[in-house]
Amino acid sequence: MPIKHIVMWDVKGDDAATRAHNRQLVKAAFEGLRGLIPGLLHLEVGLDESAIDYACDVVLVTEFDTREALAAYAQHPEHLRVRQALGDLRVARHQVDYETEDAPHTNDTRRQTHVQAV
Repeated sequence: MPIKHIVMWDVKGDDAATRAHNRQLVKAAFEGLRGLIPGLLHLEVGLDESAIDYACDVVLVTEFDTREALAAYAQHPEHLRVRQALGDLRVARHQVDYETEDAPHTNDTRRQTHVQAV
């Protein structure tokens, strides 16, 4: 059964420009994982536009074909490289993993074009 893995972060930054820069760094780093992780069916990264004081800055929405694929992702060298590269840019982290009965996403061209434009 497919499993969704959703992570939200707040990023460091004493001013709006620094936070915006750090948000883009997180987005680019995780988007760079596309096509590198076995079992990763879908990946999108969104940046908050609401500016509500309790909103997170960045959200990562991924879908894996199995729990085992998600577990392997957590230890995959490319994922670990991204985590290390981002270091302490991320100051708060929230995560939800859940199984879904929906048909898994595919990395078709139409979806990828939309996701990359976000």
